[in-house]
Amino acid sequence: MNRIDPIAAAGFGSAAEVYERARPSYPEEAVAWLVERTALGPGRTVLDVGAGTGKLTRLLVSSGARVVAVEPIVEMRALIPGAEAVDGTAEELPFADGAADVITVAQAFHWFDHDRALPELHRVLRPGGALVLVWNMRDLDDPLQRGVEDLLAPIRGETPLQQTGYWRGPLERSPLFGPGEVRQFRYVQRFTADDLCDRVRSTSFVAAMSPVDRDSLLVRVRALAHGLDEPFPFPYLTEVHVYPRVG
Repeated sequence: MNRIDPIAAAGFGSAAEVYERARPSYPEEAVAWLVERTALGPGRTVLDVGAGTGKLTRLLVSSGARVVAVEPIVEMRALIPGAEAVDGTAEELPFADGAADVITVAQAFHWFDHDRALPELHRVLRPGGALVLVWNMRDLDDPLQRGVEDLLAPIRGETPLQQTGYWRGPLERSPLFGPGEVRQFRYVQRFTADDLCDRVRSTSFVAAMSPVDRDSLLVRVRALAHGLDEPFPFPYLTEVHVYPRVG
């Protein structure tokens, strides 16, 4: 039975439109490297698992490959444009063995049950295929990004977090995937104070807060932008990890 983390289900389900509006896309050069490194093109199939609102999905379409988005949250899946979109999770993919040449996962791998997901991702990939993880990491050397993190850290609780890097362990220990190849790229969003508040609202555990607590947090978020000329930069470091399927 498919299981979605309750924080992800509540937060992302209620904030899908905010997520689509406020979350960053990905650098063109990062997508170009991904496409080149995995030989995506006509006649090949890529599954974008945990696709959300299709931030990465839509960028893969230009490769000419068949692109299928896999997303379990109906409110997010409804916003995916220009590609096939199906209900499913990384732990139970609705595809035959060897159905995909490439599987991409953008901003979602830390939500997976890795003990179940890795064998399932391996099953659906063809021999010679690749698992690609894409992360937009907030650049905490930037004062504004650091200010946002200082507000979020005390209320994050046990929410799975990409920045800790704990997700690397299951991949490094797995006999199903070889060592990863990593490239890093820079990406910048341009924000108003309203945009910054939307960006924070799109965070799963913030979206799941009570309205009173969330509004109180957003007052402090808005204060971080006081005195900044709009639109101001909100920088990220984008990492692309390519793991070859083995065995």
